[in-house]
Amino acid sequence: AEHDVVRARTLGKDMAKQLGFSDVVQTKVATAVSELARNIFQYAGTGEVRIRRIEGKRRGIEIVARDQGPGISDPALILSGAYRSKWGMGAGLRGTKRLVDEFELDTHPGLGTTVRIRKYAE
Repeated sequence: AEHDVVRARTLGKDMAKQLGFSDVVQTKVATAVSELARNIFQYAGTGEVRIRRIEGKRRGIEIVARDQGPGISDPALILSGAYRSKWGMGAGLRGTKRLVDEFELDTHPGLGTTVRIRKYAE
């Protein structure tokens, strides 16, 4: 539901703040989480967003968004910037990729999509 998108966004931003990320980077994380959660809501209906700290040499945050929805039939088109959706904040997967340090997309038509992103402390 819509409130789940807001909750995921808030949790992502809060964790980024706890990790000492700047306000700008907190906003990038919040936007990326919001886009991923909104994609689940709009296209798959159900799924999950997991947010965790990355400890060790590179401190940061990892977000994994997973659904069992229809999958993406043409991921290259989606990431090219040529595709325009009528939903979301306009960032989409391509914008999300630009906001983070690492981006992985695993999608299979009819089976669902998993997106894993990471943002590291600067």
